[in-house]
Amino acid sequence: MSLILDRRTLVLGMGATLAGCDRLARHDSVREALFSAENFHKWAQRSLMARDALAQEFRPDQISPFFRPNGTANPNTPGYKALWRHGFADWRLKVGGLVDRPLSLSLAQLHHLPHREQITRHDCVEGWSAIGKWRGVPLKLILDGVGLRSDARYIVFRCADDMGGGRPYYESIDLVDAFHPQTILAFALNDQPLRVANGAPLRLRVERQLGYKHAKYLMEIEAVASLKEIGGGKGGFWEDHAGYDWYAGI
Repeated sequence: MSLILDRRTLVLGMGATLAGCDRLARHDSVREALFSAENFHKWAQRSLMARDALAQEFRPDQISPFFRPNGTANPNTPGYKALWRHGFADWRLKVGGLVDRPLSLSLAQLHHLPHREQITRHDCVEGWSAIGKWRGVPLKLILDGVGLRSDARYIVFRCADDMGGGRPYYESIDLVDAFHPQTILAFALNDQPLRVANGAPLRLRVERQLGYKHAKYLMEIEAVASLKEIGGGKGGFWEDHAGYDWYAGI
């Protein structure tokens, strides 16, 4: 039986696990890296649960009556409005970086690929949550199709929403989360095409992470070896500009 842990449950198991790493952590450099809040949370969660452990899924009758938008509710840029006016027929998702076979996918092509449905809870860093039914293409399917190179370590998502001053939203995850079975590129919410407020035409769902990791209005996916050259070097817009943790596992 899979063991599913959240932040609270995780703390209960830390004491026993820490005993095994005490000797290693006596070295100052190792201690500093391991026991920073973000690194410790990532290490503990990844150590205490299987890499493919699933986030909780819910029944249809538990779906929230309204799924409020997180982050930007409408990019409202000329480029996005032009795509929206034409029903996103001209929109393309570019997939490149450290891959063998770069792709440019239309929304229609994504709709015809194998997809996954899941009813999960979205937990926002602002303190609210909502349960919704998502349908989309597993990110693993896309990454397998383009062929990641051996030096690829992270997947970066670039979005259409302008965060001010021509700064588009961006986020990133590592390959563990990228290949997780519940990580999908979602094009439908509650059996309806995504509304603009919820990230139309395509958004990331990475169900074991907090809401700001679920990038909306996807335009480009890039495989990279390091996050140092992405934005301010911390791997995401809010990580760079508001000090949010890069690893936001729940």
